Amino acid sequence: MEKIVDARGLTCPQPVIKAKEALKDMGEGTLKVLVDNEIAVQNVMKLGSYEGFAPVSEKKAEGEYEILFHVNRKPGNLEETAKEEECFPDARKKGLVAVLSSDQMGGGNEELGRILMKGFVYALTKQEELPETVLLYNGGARLSVEGSQSLEDLKSLEAQGVEILTCGTCLNHYELTDKLQVGSVTNMYEIVEKMAGARLVIRP
Repeated sequence: MEKIVDARGLTCPQPVIKAKEALKDMGEGTLKVLVDNEIAVQNVMKLGSYEGFAPVSEKKAEGEYEILFHVNRKPGNLEETAKEEECFPDARKKGLVAVLSSDQMGGGNEELGRILMKGFVYALTKQEELPETVLLYNGGARLSVEGSQSLEDLKSLEAQGVEILTCGTCLNHYELTDKLQVGSVTNMYEIVEKMAGARLVIRP
């Protein structure tokens, strides 16, 4: 059985949502997801990896991408997969999510705000209980790219198992997509999912 999801022309997070819905209803077979940009490819690939698949992507032409999932399980097992993953021991604090929506901390002086934000990210690396996930969106997307003063601290967090996720739409807006240096690209669907499922959200 082969199923095709045409997500071309859809904005974040629709490609991920459509792929997830298709996977949930599938038994054995192949799911082919069609998208038209690299950000969508990364987001759909991430979904597949998270759910235990080994998706393969291919650029067919300019603005034409294809992601293949080989499915070999009973329909409706996505939730079970996620629950099983939660059973593995994790040194990070489950459910703690840090949200960075700017490259500055607080209002007032911009230079001071950047200094404070750099200090905040550094302080995160020194906590006994690290966040499970760091979400970066809007101006916060500048923190995970080339030239950021917080780049090494974010890499340190990632090396300790912290998930670093930067909004793909934000990277596109600031024309920084090719400058991402740590973590991976995410979408609004996953951002909402992470925040809604968090036990504690901290914001500078």
